[in-house]
Amino acid sequence: MEHLPNKIEQSLNAMISHRGADSKETLGEVTKTCDTHGDYLSAGTRYFGKREIWTNCPDCVEAKLAEDRKAESEAAADRQQAHIAALIDQACIPARFIGRNFDNFRAETKSQATALNFAKEYAESFERNLKNGTGLIFSGLPGTGKSHLAAAILQSVMPAHCGLYITCMGLIRAVRGTWRKESEKSETEILRTFGTVPLLVLDEIGVQYGTDGEQTILFDVLDRRYREMMPTILLTNQAKQGFKDFIGERSFDRLVETSRWVAFDWDSYRATARKEAA
Repeated sequence: MEHLPNKIEQSLNAMISHRGADSKETLGEVTKTCDTHGDYLSAGTRYFGKREIWTNCPDCVEAKLAEDRKAESEAAADRQQAHIAALIDQACIPARFIGRNFDNFRAETKSQATALNFAKEYAESFERNLKNGTGLIFSGLPGTGKSHLAAAILQSVMPAHCGLYITCMGLIRAVRGTWRKESEKSETEILRTFGTVPLLVLDEIGVQYGTDGEQTILFDVLDRRYREMMPTILLTNQAKQGFKDFIGERSFDRLVETSRWVAFDWDSYRATARKEAA
């Protein structure tokens, strides 16, 4: 008398279906004893007049299924984690900001709480923001948490949506780099990437003076995203006028239409962090 895995039993049933019902004989039920769970009723079937198969202890079967489900769940979680790690790597999030989230953002003032709420609401409503091409502009002094919240948004929309984190000068250098003869990618390919990635985080806007050439590249990217209705988060140390002067009036007009301005109008965290670390 054999106890065979379900797949083998399924194969036998398939053969019976092909050869006819006479190939299968029901043997009824008998009481068997499981070393772990005690007595249970086992149903038997004889195949092709000689091969008998009896059902296993139902508690053992259920335990094995639960173990398999747990193993699959753990494997799925590992695959998901690996997928997220790959997306973070592809997104080029700075190492310092990997793992930054809404929970570990320090919101000790009303303004900080407002900025945090804007960021959380934006991430929670990202499907709508992606559909409408709605973006954010974080404006404030260095060290006020702009990059923290931008990275938190970017990581929170993964793995459903991929994104890209890059500085303004990094974007400009990436485009200019395609002008070299040995470049592996064309300017069209790079601009298409920047123009169509579901979420682009553009940091350090206005750190340097925006030349006409830099403004042209920046306008090209922002205009592509405007036309394709792709959301963008822009981070700047500049107030509105300085920001406008850097990116140019055409880009500014498009951003005014599609983006919410969020002021980070408090002192840098970094001085406080140094004191706490001392």
